[in-house]
Amino acid sequence: MTRLSALWTFAVLNYLYCDVLGHMDADVLNGLLDREVDGMRITPGFLFGAGVLMEIPIAMVLLSLLLPWRANRIANLVAGSVMTLVQGASLLVGTPTAYYVFYSVFEIGATASIVWLAWRRASPPAPAPSPADRASAAAG
Repeated sequence: MTRLSALWTFAVLNYLYCDVLGHMDADVLNGLLDREVDGMRITPGFLFGAGVLMEIPIAMVLLSLLLPWRANRIANLVAGSVMTLVQGASLLVGTPTAYYVFYSVFEIGATASIVWLAWRRASPPAPAPSPADRASAAAG
């Protein structure tokens, strides 16, 4: 579960820094100021939708650590698939910059890895041995 949370953290940091760089790009910044970027209108509704979309990976950082096994697996499969598809589709909108493609490779790699890890884990992890179990095993 820690691996999944770490991958979500990695993805979120890549989303954030790509957006920071985007705000340093004069073309993107001017488009944001004009409320239109690559033909997309930047409305309060668009911003709300973008916020909801980005809350998915942010929430998954925590949920990957807290949810019980079955819910964790399903949530990671669904959220990872959604974020992988959305990021892949975003590359088809307008003409992506080199930095956007660069970060997208890492973002898609992270979320696809999340899906793969969640899919691969077909049964709950074995419980960690208790201190008593370890002591009796060491005593042999």
